[in-house]
Amino acid sequence: MIAALSIWEKETYYAPQDIIIAGAGLMGLWTALELKRQHPKLRITILEKHTTPLGASTRNAGFACFGSPTELWHDMATHGTDNMLRIVEMRYRGIEKIRAHFSDESIDFDACGGYECINQNYSHWDNLDERIHELNQSLKQITGKETIFTKASEKLTPLGLQGFDTLYENKTEAGLHSGKLVRALTQKVMAAGVTILFGTDIHHWQKGNDGVEVITGEKNNLQAKKLIFCTNAFTNTLLPEAGVTPARGQMILTSPIQRLATKGTFHYDEGFYYWRNLGNRILLGGARNEAFGEEETLDMHGSAMIQQALESFLKQHLHPAYQYTIEQTWSGIMAFTADKKPMVQQVSENIFAAIACNGMGVALTPVIAEDMASLVSGDF
Repeated sequence: MIAALSIWEKETYYAPQDIIIAGAGLMGLWTALELKRQHPKLRITILEKHTTPLGASTRNAGFACFGSPTELWHDMATHGTDNMLRIVEMRYRGIEKIRAHFSDESIDFDACGGYECINQNYSHWDNLDERIHELNQSLKQITGKETIFTKASEKLTPLGLQGFDTLYENKTEAGLHSGKLVRALTQKVMAAGVTILFGTDIHHWQKGNDGVEVITGEKNNLQAKKLIFCTNAFTNTLLPEAGVTPARGQMILTSPIQRLATKGTFHYDEGFYYWRNLGNRILLGGARNEAFGEEETLDMHGSAMIQQALESFLKQHLHPAYQYTIEQTWSGIMAFTADKKPMVQQVSENIFAAIACNGMGVALTPVIAEDMASLVSGDF
């Protein structure tokens, strides 16, 4: 039997709110912070099912990036140049916003630079340099920099890589500590007066007298004028009309490697493989393109087949002189839309959704939050 709430709980933690946000990951936290910036007196509570955000916010690879050339060319061909550039601009602005809010030291922001490895079997191999020049010209209006991507094939061997035919460098790319970013953002949100109830699962929700009534797994009711889902791929379970596609991202982390020369962040094959140096260890993720259907899942446990694909990739492309073991493996869950645009919309009366960063949540969530806050706060 669940104990009845005390008067103290009813008048604090479970008091009527202006806004309830489902999900205390990056999207929910940035949305709460932006709402408080626009309307400091708003009463906001975030409900988080787990003791820590479990989807992708603290389970990604910690890249602060806005896209590698082959990924951007794919997006351009699939969704058009304007849409690609619009999303790149959001990613670029998002990274700038992170650095405006937090010191590099507090989130282990490492301006290490990044690279994309490309092989001769790539469909546009014969005119790579021309396409890179055109891409740099397009990105200039966003970054203000004459050149973002430069050819750096001579660095392949010094970086301890093999089995790639060329390399393009992006000196503006960086890495960060995802856990420290979420923790610092959580602290900032709570300091702004937002309540976060961890370990609180939304059982269901329904129309209330003054907006929305949210019933938790403990059968405790919360009242709010508006409810915002920031639950990414998990949104489908409570809001089936969201219709996003889940995508599992698996990671492996090596033991420390002596004299590891592979410094920076790296991409391959339209971003389906990505790795970085993390304290002289290699953190490698991806390979879901080896089994798209199987990886469209909410199962966090990962698959042996994808892990084997990652281990084989590392063995093939990291210089054999490096000795290591695989010390850790884990998975996160992303959400994708058909047009690769984030979903920021009103779903029904008093119900909103800010979800589906399409694998770029670190960079996109700070900017998406601004759009969601403006959409939601019109009545306040």
